[in-house]
Amino acid sequence: MQDSILNAFAEQAKTMYSPMAKFNTLFVDNMEKMTDFQLTAIKSYAEMGLDQMKKAADVKDTESMRAYTAAQAEAASALNKKIMEDAKTFSDMAMEFKSQVEAIMEEARTTAATTATTAKPATKAASKAA
Repeated sequence: MQDSILNAFAEQAKTMYSPMAKFNTLFVDNMEKMTDFQLTAIKSYAEMGLDQMKKAADVKDTESMRAYTAAQAEAASALNKKIMEDAKTFSDMAMEFKSQVEAIMEEARTTAATTATTAKPATKAASKAA
């Protein structure tokens, strides 16, 4: 009798903590993906900035200055495009994380509801046996 109660308690604890373990794993995986993404983005922005600094350092006369200023509009456009792409990628990652968290929460809710309905008859049987 006591063993069955302890086993039932252990099983309920396992089902209760399972969603939390899934969430923790998901959270760590998502943080790793976001960190990798941000580091890659920072590197590409730094490379763009350094490239522009090198081009500015190469300005020696009015003709090279004219070419440099004309290229600045193109560089700004490329930077703007990169920022928009990165923002969309980041947003997509956040939406994917949100949907995965919602799936875990729905699974936990379903499991809790199932556990609650199956635990009621077991509780009645245990109280009758006592």
